[in-house]
Amino acid sequence: MAVERTVPTDSGTDPEQRADSAVIRDALGVGVAVGLSGFAFGVTSAGSGLSLLQTCLLSLLVFTGASQFALVGALAAGGSPFAAAAGAFFLGVRNTFYGLRLSQLLALPRAVRPFAAHWVIDETTAVTLAQPTRRAARIGFTATGLTLYVLWNLTTLLGALGAEALGDTGAWGLDAAGPAVFLALLAPMLRTTTERAVAGLAVVLGLGLLPLVPGGVPVLIAALAAPAVLFLKGRGVSRTSGVAMRVRGGRADRTGLKDQKDVKDQRSLKDQKDLEETEKKGQER
Repeated sequence: MAVERTVPTDSGTDPEQRADSAVIRDALGVGVAVGLSGFAFGVTSAGSGLSLLQTCLLSLLVFTGASQFALVGALAAGGSPFAAAAGAFFLGVRNTFYGLRLSQLLALPRAVRPFAAHWVIDETTAVTLAQPTRRAARIGFTATGLTLYVLWNLTTLLGALGAEALGDTGAWGLDAAGPAVFLALLAPMLRTTTERAVAGLAVVLGLGLLPLVPGGVPVLIAALAAPAVLFLKGRGVSRTSGVAMRVRGGRADRTGLKDQKDVKDQRSLKDQKDLEETEKKGQER
């Protein structure tokens, strides 16, 4: 009697577990890579004149790297606290739009949303939107947010403590670490011509006005790039639509004249036939 051998097969949950592991692995990669740049922020913040407590509170309570670097960068450049805070605020506004999208995708319980909102930043949004399912999106958001929050605050503390030992942050290039990370995350998201035009104009405005206006102000003016490009795009669409309508109108006019000519020809042909029939009847009589 033959003995049947049963080959163990993958259970139904194995593919799901592998997918979850892949999401966590990607989230940890992003969280660790970006979280370590909190060291650069700690050094830059301490170098701009902020105390250890102020530096750590910025990372704990604000927790949006681009805004934090904009604030301390403007202060280090001699800008007024108001201009520095305004620039940081407008950079942080983008997280509001991220939140509108993620709230629909994650569909978290109401009690959890206020706490999750604190983790709505560039990195968590990028990882979350890359996931195919809601389950994967929640895992990616949580793993990225937790890893990044812990590492960012820890390295901020270490950077602020070691600022005196390092000395000038510009000599180490640490003051450029934050903007470099932000640009690296932003670049792959610029897929359309409009998005690239907005980014390019913002760079031109920000860098061009840097030596002309106080620190923090170029960031505010660079924010005008988006409405300017959209306005010009809207005018271009309107002009294109107008030309297309005129072209269609001209074709319609030509078509109408042709139809009128055809009607006249048909009437003339009918009148000629009626005249021939009348003459024929007269001859028969």
